[in-house]
Amino acid sequence: MKNRFILGMAVAALALTACDDEKKDNGSISFENDIKAAVEQYVPNVIYTTYNDLAQESEQLYELLAEAAEKGVNAITQDEIDAICAKFLQARQSWEESEAFLFGAATDFGIDPHIDTWPLDVEALATALSNAEQVAALEGEDGIGYASAKLGAELLGFHGIEFILFRDGQNRTVQALQSNEDHEAFSGKTVTGAQELIYATAVAGDLRDNCYRLSVSWNPDAPESYQERCEELEVAVNMTGSEKTYGENMLGAAQLGSTYATWQETAASILVAGCSGICNEVANVKMGNAHSGEDENYIESPYSKKSFQDFIDNILSIQYSLYGKAGAKTPESKSLINVLKSYNYDGADVLQAKLNASVSALKACQQKGAFVDIYRDSSVQDAMDVINELDEELNKAAQWIVKQ
Repeated sequence: MKNRFILGMAVAALALTACDDEKKDNGSISFENDIKAAVEQYVPNVIYTTYNDLAQESEQLYELLAEAAEKGVNAITQDEIDAICAKFLQARQSWEESEAFLFGAATDFGIDPHIDTWPLDVEALATALSNAEQVAALEGEDGIGYASAKLGAELLGFHGIEFILFRDGQNRTVQALQSNEDHEAFSGKTVTGAQELIYATAVAGDLRDNCYRLSVSWNPDAPESYQERCEELEVAVNMTGSEKTYGENMLGAAQLGSTYATWQETAASILVAGCSGICNEVANVKMGNAHSGEDENYIESPYSKKSFQDFIDNILSIQYSLYGKAGAKTPESKSLINVLKSYNYDGADVLQAKLNASVSALKACQQKGAFVDIYRDSSVQDAMDVINELDEELNKAAQWIVKQ
């Protein structure tokens, strides 16, 4: 089960350090306006965009799997399986690129652990899929609700689907799916590829529904089809006790009814609750648990062998948050990193350098092999160290912002 770091108290403590008198002078008013502009750039162009992409890609993944399950393992081609695998990896990338803003709906509604818990409980999956009645319950559109309610986080989300689609870093072959499952956890049980596709389809439908919910919970103008599905499922999408989406709440900072008292506090939350939180998790949990020997089975994406890519995408989610646009390679004019630089924050260049170094260190690890194979390598410790240094710089920047 993933550990998440609750950092709201830290953000609140930072906000308390801000000096009211300083905010009254013209320089502070200008600074606040520029922070406001950066947040207004960030919310739609990072959060809305990423969650919309994720919702679209998870929808397409479900549709491809549903078509394959209906067609049957004896009729599908390797090209079709490869297309499903590619779509999975595309959706997976969008999810990992969203992890610098897990605060809000992803955490409040328990969506993060619901769709991204690891390690997969393969023994429990073997038991579930060898039960003919349970497989029958997973079949068809009704199977989505059954999966969501009955399977549990250790069998849901990305990693359950990953197990069906990938092995040893490679796409599953049609031949493998046309035979019985041969993973050691399935010893003594008979599970067919057809049953595996039924399971993967139901789980992908639940994944899609949760990604719709993320989009709707943030963006008041999310596609109508997403909103209708959330209404059909009768799930909460607005903030507790409010009619506002999470995006409206953030964009309404410093106004009555918003949980963000100032724009400086909003920016600090992005940097600490969001960016710092995923730094901490990547370095000390995702990588640290296995590398330290605390839990050598705690390895994300072991079947596709994409762990390092997951970690890179997590750090890129920080980059996009700082730069003000999903996929950005250079900062937008109205971005948090440009505010830091334009107001002569003396740690801005160090922050940028640590961000670049973190990505480079993870790519160096990736060149050596898959995380599941080299998690004790010294290069992993090197990457953990620099990511922790990035974490420190993010917190320093947040502290500086709330003092302006």
